[in-house]
Amino acid sequence: MSDNSDTTLNPTGMDFLESPMRRTVTVYLPLVIFVIVLLFPFYWMVITSVKPNQELLSREGNPFWVVGPTLDHFRHLLFETSYPQWMWNTVLVSVVSTFASLACSVAAAYAIERLRFSGAKHVGLAIFLAYLVPPSILFIPLASVVFQLGLFDTRLALILTYPTFLIPFCTWLLMGYFRSIPHELEECALIDGATRWQILTRIVLPLAVPGLISAGIFAFTLSWNEFIYALTFISSSEIKTIPIGVVTELVEGDVYHWGPLMAGALLGSLPVAFVYSFFVEYYVSGMTGSVKE
Repeated sequence: MSDNSDTTLNPTGMDFLESPMRRTVTVYLPLVIFVIVLLFPFYWMVITSVKPNQELLSREGNPFWVVGPTLDHFRHLLFETSYPQWMWNTVLVSVVSTFASLACSVAAAYAIERLRFSGAKHVGLAIFLAYLVPPSILFIPLASVVFQLGLFDTRLALILTYPTFLIPFCTWLLMGYFRSIPHELEECALIDGATRWQILTRIVLPLAVPGLISAGIFAFTLSWNEFIYALTFISSSEIKTIPIGVVTELVEGDVYHWGPLMAGALLGSLPVAFVYSFFVEYYVSGMTGSVKE
């Protein structure tokens, strides 16, 4: 009797999606809208970067299409500005800051989650709360420190200040991932005579590769796109990173060079998009805290 009543209450289940109209309204239409909203900024960057100046400044024609595409904006960006140097500065600062932050975060997360010292939970909460402090507030005292150390207008200023907002979140993320690794593995290794360093390097870190990649992608992306610290601590054109160089060097007063601006934004977004696309499976696995056996 109960089976018949359940069938009466829910006779179709998910069969309502089999109607073409309902499937279009509930599945395909939202997906199309989401894809358009997501990809339109990239499309606009591409068409603007290949539009000649005549089309950019003209009010006639279709603004969403290019009649005579050109690569002059990319040529101007790569050979008449310091963009290659900005790219190198951004890569150097992002990679070094990411690896330094990951090293500190691994040590902190492992100590908090696996060594079980008194007050570990409070320390972990304090680290996460440090991440919630806006960089717009931290850059004021950090600027004083950078000036006193004589690091103003150097890449080292960015390499040393970026971990202040990278380490807290990476530590919190790795804490959750280390927590999902069974303690029995470490206990067996300790019985066999392994040291804590051997357990970390040979057992914990190999199992935590998705979490490390997830934290690394997060740190690399934040370092690559960081604006406030780079704007405050860097003034020389040859030391600027891409977010600062494109904004400050390609805008002259009230004149916006839209072609080179969009070309610089497009080239600057490609490395991050490549990293995400290459490691997307590990990123999702690390964010969910799962351990593949």
